[in-house]
Amino acid sequence: MIKLGLGLYKSLLNDQNFRFAKQCGATHIVVQLVDYVKGGDSPSLTQNYLNGWGITQNQGKLWELDDLLLLKKQIESHGLTWAAIENFDPAHWYDILLDGPNKRQQIENLKQMLRNIGKAGIPIMGYYFSLAGVWGWTSGPKGRGAAMSVVFDQDNIDANMPIPNGMVWNMTYDTAAKAGNLAPVSRSEMWERLNWFLQEILPIAEECGVRMVAHPDDPPLPEMRGTARLFHSFAEYERLLECSASPSNGFEFCLGTLQEMPDGDLYQLLDKHAAAGNIGYIHFRNVIGKVPNYREAFVDEGDIDMVRVLRILKKNNYDGVIIPDHTPEMSCNAPWHAGKAYALGYMRGVLQAIENE
Repeated sequence: MIKLGLGLYKSLLNDQNFRFAKQCGATHIVVQLVDYVKGGDSPSLTQNYLNGWGITQNQGKLWELDDLLLLKKQIESHGLTWAAIENFDPAHWYDILLDGPNKRQQIENLKQMLRNIGKAGIPIMGYYFSLAGVWGWTSGPKGRGAAMSVVFDQDNIDANMPIPNGMVWNMTYDTAAKAGNLAPVSRSEMWERLNWFLQEILPIAEECGVRMVAHPDDPPLPEMRGTARLFHSFAEYERLLECSASPSNGFEFCLGTLQEMPDGDLYQLLDKHAAAGNIGYIHFRNVIGKVPNYREAFVDEGDIDMVRVLRILKKNNYDGVIIPDHTPEMSCNAPWHAGKAYALGYMRGVLQAIENE
């Protein structure tokens, strides 16, 4: 049976928001341990992040087993299940992404964290292998009813703006980095780096009973900020499975990002990989338009037929988690919470309606 979940940013990991998830009908939580979305208890994705998501200073500060177990106990005290962790901290793996001098030590640290994740009984680790990361979004009252929404309009940004030294994944990890910018990185170089990472990490993930699932590139452009993007099309995303036949290798299937891609049949792709069991969990969000111009939409107003998506998942006996990921913000005192509550209510209603079909 499809499981309804909610993703929570680091600043939202508290009893109030666990109660909120439960009240909305969620049974599972996807946890973000990277402190990058700003706004405290009322986060917003419609701020200006073109200059970066912020600063991380967590080099060498690993996710310890005791801390994971403590958070898991808190989540479970609300009748919820910890389904996955989403995203490594750039401070933990910047030289893996950049092929830098510290990549060997950093991969050993990631392996230790995976062992801790496995011991804590957390089954999935989501990651996004990218140098530019999520970048290029702007925002405005573009949603239904003038709701604040994330927008990507390539004409309004300089997609070739270089990445400054000391930054990766759109976060600054070294505030004292020498002046200058990252050198251009080709697609072949990025695939070599990803393959090295997977060959190192997947055997440990298998041992620990943890599944590694990759997010596609958002925005899905072939290149951004002088660096190649790995997963900017359906064909490139499916290459991930050619890297390794490990059962721990899979997709963090983001419907919105995949719909933003210029070509391909989203429903066919979903059907294929749901049937094959390649999907760890799903970002259940909607969009209007495709690159080079799209906006994020309420779950029921976009280009994706979300009811059809759920019927495909049901047909294939998908028993993983779906989360709203993100959504336009609603005009009230709790814009983020209202948007999530709307999305979760829609998702739960459709799930109940199709259960007995």
